[in-house]
Amino acid sequence: MKSYFKYELARAAGVSMRTFSRWLSQNTTFLAELGVMPTTKLIPAKAAQWICGQYGIDEGEL
Repeated sequence: MKSYFKYELARAAGVSMRTFSRWLSQNTTFLAELGVMPTTKLIPAKAAQWICGQYGIDEGEL
């Protein structure tokens, strides 16, 4: 797993950036521990891996 931009993860999930941001806003405390703030554009690898697992994003589509 590598770092991804939010828009790349949103596209892989098949949702708009607005919907993706709403998804992430449900876990702000946990994501902050992984280094993801609401204004973060580049998601670190560890956080991207968690997001993919949490929201069913296939890493092969990235």
